[in-house]
Amino acid sequence: MKLGAQLFTVREFCKDLDGFADSLKRLADIGYSTVQINGSCVFEAEWLKEQCDNIGIECLMPTVPGLNVAVDTEKVIENHKIIGSKYVSAGHVNTRKVGAQGFVDQYREPIKKLREAGLMLLRHNHDHEFLREANGKISQQNLADLIAPEDMGFVLDLYWVQAGGGDPIWWLNNLKGRTPVVHFKDMGYGLVDGEYSRKMAAIGEGNMNYEGIIEACYNNGVEYTVVELDHCYGEDPFECLKRSYNYLKDKIK
Repeated sequence: MKLGAQLFTVREFCKDLDGFADSLKRLADIGYSTVQINGSCVFEAEWLKEQCDNIGIECLMPTVPGLNVAVDTEKVIENHKIIGSKYVSAGHVNTRKVGAQGFVDQYREPIKKLREAGLMLLRHNHDHEFLREANGKISQQNLADLIAPEDMGFVLDLYWVQAGGGDPIWWLNNLKGRTPVVHFKDMGYGLVDGEYSRKMAAIGEGNMNYEGIIEACYNNGVEYTVVELDHCYGEDPFECLKRSYNYLKDKIK
């Protein structure tokens, strides 16, 4: 497996190309071999390819602001071919509102075009994918049942699985072979804006079973483990990513 960082964690440092380039280098210097791109300024695919090649880091699922894979499918394919990523991130569709079938209806044609180009769409979950739909099944399961494994995989965000009441290890097993990319963020409990609640934490600093999760990732064909901390609660996000890397570096090879 490869150990990566999601650029969304350091999005405040990536509002222009200079800050974006510097952030890529800082992540590589920590030791991450891969970056997933989301939450940055607008960029050209050729520029990002050059930056990543220069620092020796792999780029995964680059999301350009303003481009929607369901609308700009051909441009998204072109960008991914330039950058060298075989996986494409599905745009955010709130299945709480449209249901799993609504997602399938919106992405049927883009999925076909991506497959013809040798690429695969991956759907990232939040907690609302664990809402039960009218048929009694959890939305995440309906998505898996409605779309063939060869047509779409999943970016299984393990924090949001647990936040939605699911068991991350059970879902890794349930979606065996369909989760080439997983998002790692730990879940702890503490003060957030003066109130006690669940909170995101650097890996190894929360209460999730990451020893078991890592074993399940190996057992279920995960290719990329990507650390993503949506919130660092005033801490330096690079420092949070560094602590996560230090916890994971000897566990993920």
